[in-house]
Amino acid sequence: MDYLLLIFLNALFFLIIIATNFILKFVSMEFFRIVEVGTTEESIKRLLKLDKIENMSNQLFQLAEASGREVSIGSIWGEFTLTCDLINGGLRFALVECPNALTWTITTGFAPAREAIVIHLTINRKQKQQQFIDEIEEFLDDQMLCLQNIFSGDSPS
Repeated sequence: MDYLLLIFLNALFFLIIIATNFILKFVSMEFFRIVEVGTTEESIKRLLKLDKIENMSNQLFQLAEASGREVSIGSIWGEFTLTCDLINGGLRFALVECPNALTWTITTGFAPAREAIVIHLTINRKQKQQQFIDEIEEFLDDQMLCLQNIFSGDSPS
């Protein structure tokens, strides 16, 4: 009898873990990319400029001249004001008019990869259509490749 109870409890525990992982997937729309290049916070802030947004992503393009900490851009999601703020470890970018409050950071020196560049993107939704998630994943993959080029010296200045 104790053996059957132990099997039941193990199965129940296993189901709880699976359910928790499934629920967590829809609670947070948070995405990461790790760019395996060494750099510094100062280099991120010096090399990643709004007036050279095309170097950071093939999916963003400038619509007007950058003004201070913002620039008008076009993207696969439409036209937005893109802002850039200095933060501890690097930079934070945000699409101001985006209904999903899409924002991302490019940092180094902190977990989850202290010796690399971490791209961390979030939106303010618990779940979205798969097409939008795929577009975010493609955006991050592209940005990761662009940052590899910039920080390995292969990108035009």
